[in-house]
Amino acid sequence: MIVMKEFLFSILLIFSISICSASTSSSKYNNLRLNLPVLSFDDGYNHLFGDNNLVTHKDGKSVHLSLDQRTGSGFVSQDLYLHGFFSASIKLPADYTAGVVVAFYMSNGDIFERNHDELDFEFLGNIRGKDWRIQTNVYGNGSTKVGREERYGLWFDPSEDFHQYSILWTRTHIIFYVDDIAIREVARSEAMGGDFPSKPMSLYATIWDGSTWATNGGKYKVSYKYAPYVAQFSDLVLHGCTVDPIELSSVNCDTTASIDLDIRPTLSSDQRADMMNFRKKYMMYSYCYDHTRYLSPPTECVVDSREAERLRRFDPITFGKGPLSHRGRRHRRNRSG
Repeated sequence: MIVMKEFLFSILLIFSISICSASTSSSKYNNLRLNLPVLSFDDGYNHLFGDNNLVTHKDGKSVHLSLDQRTGSGFVSQDLYLHGFFSASIKLPADYTAGVVVAFYMSNGDIFERNHDELDFEFLGNIRGKDWRIQTNVYGNGSTKVGREERYGLWFDPSEDFHQYSILWTRTHIIFYVDDIAIREVARSEAMGGDFPSKPMSLYATIWDGSTWATNGGKYKVSYKYAPYVAQFSDLVLHGCTVDPIELSSVNCDTTASIDLDIRPTLSSDQRADMMNFRKKYMMYSYCYDHTRYLSPPTECVVDSREAERLRRFDPITFGKGPLSHRGRRHRRNRSG
């Protein structure tokens, strides 16, 4: 019976991804979550930390996470996943939010303490009058000494309304989306090797105090006179291949589902053009060009001279021609604050 359920899930995963892939070729923008189930909180997630700072809405599908002087809060998926599509609509706190970090990410750090994998969306608050910034990051096999951060502005105010943030993770590609627009693609390569996330992960959402680093390197701290800071989550999608938490493997994940995801086109030509346009307009930081951290770019980086010049004008010290200062590498942060 269990084998049959796994087989049926595999067919469903293939069919749903096929729908997404087919729709990309017929329209410039598409709803990547079309026909994907939205789970209620109780069916898909567990309370992670924060006591009463996590509140579920009456519909059972919306969650509020809050940060106050006492604690932050967070939740975690009940299952582990190996590849799939993971998404949430998120509305961020408004007004003065410096030092506040809202995270929507995948990780297996609780299982693989020294060689964990991670895929991050991190939302970094700011002082009044300044915009939220969004950061993506990728870790594989405990490669935390090589931060793969990218940081961006947005074309909207994420505190005014809900916007969709999604992660597509396959055996060969990782794509981060904002409102169905791809903003970053990470392809598996020989250069990246084992640093490409390849072990089952859980999905997390948290809000916490990142005063020591989040806003201008820690210059601006969380001000609790504006607390509580409330991040709202809805339309939570967990659509991937579940694995046994003891065995940490699944025949379904290792064969049919993964192969099907691998052979599908990742982005249409229109989607790729939109991604490049977004990066040209809104990318503020890329680890591949950070000369203060790396004498030479990490091996998987493909350096674009026009992108390098644009970032250099944005920050001539960080993106200059060589290491003009010596900055310590950022270590993995504890999201529970």
